[in-house]
Amino acid sequence: MGLETRSLGRTGINLSTIGLGTIKIGRNTNVKYPERFQLPSDEEVITLLKTAAEIGINCLDTAPAYGQSEARLGTLLASINYPFQIITKVGENYSLKHGSRYDFSDHAIQKSLELSLKRLRRDQLDVVLLHSDGDDLRHIESGALKALIDARERGLVKAVGLSGKTLEGGRRALQEGADCLMITLNAEMQEERALLDESAAFNAGILVKKVFGSGYLAHDPKKQLLTLLSHPNVTSAIIGTLNPEHLRHNCESLLVGINP
Repeated sequence: MGLETRSLGRTGINLSTIGLGTIKIGRNTNVKYPERFQLPSDEEVITLLKTAAEIGINCLDTAPAYGQSEARLGTLLASINYPFQIITKVGENYSLKHGSRYDFSDHAIQKSLELSLKRLRRDQLDVVLLHSDGDDLRHIESGALKALIDARERGLVKAVGLSGKTLEGGRRALQEGADCLMITLNAEMQEERALLDESAAFNAGILVKKVFGSGYLAHDPKKQLLTLLSHPNVTSAIIGTLNPEHLRHNCESLLVGINP
């Protein structure tokens, strides 16, 4: 029995209740995890992705800010016959020399979309989010979300939204037509919780990041995932790991919790 899938709001896209975050396959500098790690080999990434497919995970989360993540997925997914849905982002880029750089202009967003299509080797992107630096309202008011909506209308993207950091930004994104939001929600960070209910009024989906606080809150993953996914408007919880058995254990314990 595979993981449950849920509709991402009104988009018609069905995602597994657990999504795999892939920053660790593309970047290991200037990150906030409790332990240092080496970037995995191609063979290790393929094993991880095949394990995800076996479990029923159909959702991968990436971004240009995740170093080589998009490019590696574009290359390595060709060897895996599985219909992964990919969430990527615009607005933030990362390099070892310059760190994170943000640009939410129309030109930068269009260029980012073109590069993501090329890196991921796709003709259309599934889900694209504004990768906010925390100044959510300013970027939305400057037209960044509209640029993504225009790309959706042109058929470059199926669904668009905001990966933000503020309650006010999430609310504005919903009002401006976002199909979904990616919010931070865990035992210690509850500032955006109200968006779980408020998004339902817009028939918009919710993706949850930092479920385990970047590894600092992973003391009872089964309970945390069950609690989070008990809310009907949460489509998918994104978790990141390089350990296939760790991924399998978290998902299988979730299946047991949902289907005793």
